[in-house]
Amino acid sequence: MAVHEHPHRNSGFHLPNFRRNRTASGSESAVSARTGTQTAQAYAFVSLRLLTGFVFLWAFLDKTFGLGYATQSGKGWIDGGSPTKGFLGGVAAGPMESTFHSWAGDTWADWLFMLGLLGIGVALIAGVALRFAAVAGTVMMALMWVAEWPPAQHLSDGSPSMSTNPFADYHLIYAVVLIALAAASAGDTLGLGRIWAKLPLVRRGRWLR
Repeated sequence: MAVHEHPHRNSGFHLPNFRRNRTASGSESAVSARTGTQTAQAYAFVSLRLLTGFVFLWAFLDKTFGLGYATQSGKGWIDGGSPTKGFLGGVAAGPMESTFHSWAGDTWADWLFMLGLLGIGVALIAGVALRFAAVAGTVMMALMWVAEWPPAQHLSDGSPSMSTNPFADYHLIYAVVLIALAAASAGDTLGLGRIWAKLPLVRRGRWLR
């Protein structure tokens, strides 16, 4: 008598595939973690952008109206004071000492400096033209770094310069911050960066981004 083996039938019962579930859960967790990290980074850049923008904008307002901080009341730009005379006239070290002295108080220097502070401050707070602001701000910070000349241990009159570092100072830090904000498109979050990028002029000139 022949024995016939019946084909195995699918009973419809399956053991749960824990490995597949773990893989799916792990993928979702990785995506969630990555999204959370990106969000945290975006808001960190927003905070840095707004604070840096306020530094530049406040400097403009204080020097313009003499709000009593770095610029005393009654000595603001609108009162006839010069935003550059005190700083550039007080340069006492470095290879451009005499050049800065000749620039101190000149009308063109005052206007260029003040427009730079205002433009960079507004651009950062609004989140627009960050690349242009980074270039302009880096040039400004470089000139101010040369004016203070951190490498000097002594001033031109022989007195100690009180420099705490021969290279890195806050001017370089600000310059790097401006470049980082532009590179990260920090104006796209809580700013007008995305709207700005869609303007025809900005589309034609990406350096305005």
